[in-house]
Amino acid sequence: MKPYLLQGHERPITSIQFNYDGDLLFTASKDHVPSVWRADDGDRLGTFNGHKGTIWDLDCDRMSRYLLTASADATVRLWKVETGECVATFPHIGPVRGVAWATGSRQFATISDPFMEHNGKIRIYEIENIDDIDTEPKLEIELPKIMGKRVNPTGVHWTALNEAVLVSFDNGVIKLYDPQTGDVQEEFRAHEKKINRCRFNRDKTLLITSSADFTSKLFDAVDWQHLKTYPTDRPVNDAVISDHKEHILLGGGQEAMSVTTTSGKVGKFETRFFHLVYQEEFGTVKGHFGPINALDINPTGRSYASGAEDGYVRLHLFDKDYLEMKDPVPEEEDDEEDDNDVGDVGQTR
Repeated sequence: MKPYLLQGHERPITSIQFNYDGDLLFTASKDHVPSVWRADDGDRLGTFNGHKGTIWDLDCDRMSRYLLTASADATVRLWKVETGECVATFPHIGPVRGVAWATGSRQFATISDPFMEHNGKIRIYEIENIDDIDTEPKLEIELPKIMGKRVNPTGVHWTALNEAVLVSFDNGVIKLYDPQTGDVQEEFRAHEKKINRCRFNRDKTLLITSSADFTSKLFDAVDWQHLKTYPTDRPVNDAVISDHKEHILLGGGQEAMSVTTTSGKVGKFETRFFHLVYQEEFGTVKGHFGPINALDINPTGRSYASGAEDGYVRLHLFDKDYLEMKDPVPEEEDDEEDDNDVGDVGQTR
């Protein structure tokens, strides 16, 4: 597996994303400057300058024309991908933790942390005319305290056909909100600890979660039933579903505060490959010197990227062995073993 080391950020990586066509890779970090790279060879194509705080999340639209970035400087910015020009700035009250385009790229949702006496909020914006953008949200949903304790949102996504806005929280709960009224449509507990990230597969029929409780879980994105669990021995910071193979990629590692006293081998900073159906781990890819904070698989299925606390992005091109690898079918293996057993018995007699 051939890796490219992308050295463009000065601080830990927070989010990475391939565009829809798989020819661009967008990265964000705590150094305030999102970047865009060529996905084939890792060449840096440009940066988006203007934020004054950590970039916690980003999202590129379907046609790769506009990029949204969410920052700790309490703003969301809209950029032209081709030129790097900031088209609009959307002010918030607290640090913005997540941002997501809706299908069709005519509206987007954001989540912000509580700040002083203000609770966290979900905001939904509409973009009807790119030349005359309204920076005020069309809907605000306040996130009240639960039993006197603030619960912070950790991620925001749109479900299929924009039917709901899915928000994950640091208490392990996932809620679905009506994007028109703000009402809670559904609520369920996915994990016992903080949900670090959620991701859909390409057609939004499956949802995978990553948690500080050392597990990643797969859910049916239609009825939200829990399907599979992928257990690990470390916090899981991100997980992605391959659209070309029945594989799950997990990334994480020990807490960042302990990294300076731990070697890469002991800290378990590798990407782990699991079979989606059988929940079996069948491979790892090493290389980072800190916890992996972000992962994404190229929509073409030919590569994946990982970003870590060490400030590096590693772009891995899958080799021929992996691309041509066929997943084992347990039933066939069992049949072969039974046939061998019968043969052995016959020889003994």
